[in-house]
Amino acid sequence: MAQEHSMDLVSKVNLQEFRNAIQLAQKEIGTRFDFRNSSASVTFEEALLNVKVTADHQAQIKSVIDVIETKLAKRGVSLTALAWKAPELLPAGGVKQQAVLQQGLSSEKAKEIVRVIKSLGLKVQPRIDGDTVRVSGKQVDDLRMVIQTVKSKDFGVPIQAENYR
Repeated sequence: MAQEHSMDLVSKVNLQEFRNAIQLAQKEIGTRFDFRNSSASVTFEEALLNVKVTADHQAQIKSVIDVIETKLAKRGVSLTALAWKAPELLPAGGVKQQAVLQQGLSSEKAKEIVRVIKSLGLKVQPRIDGDTVRVSGKQVDDLRMVIQTVKSKDFGVPIQAENYR
């Protein structure tokens, strides 16, 4: 009797590494010459998983976001974990931009991942469990092929394989 193997495809961000990257970005923004005497700042609201960036003008906000992305990349946090919204003009003349930290797979993303897995034609069964996609099959090689395919596609969120049994 063949043994059933399974794994979970999830989208998680290491919050400790994310916090550390944001703190490093705040420190660099506070000490950099081109941000001196400006309103450039970064704040992270952990309860809402929301990052707020403010600056004096559009070019400066792009520089602040670049600093954040550099720090995230150095800490090993995927840049696709942040969903940036459009910049907003503040009444005082500055610019504000927000990003939401994406934790878990939305139902649309999960359905898209299941569709990609089914299109492979392997003998695996993908199943959506809340904000994860559980994939089970008899062949370990089929599960490895699923992992390789899903990681090579761009779904707009970072995807990891967990509970590989």
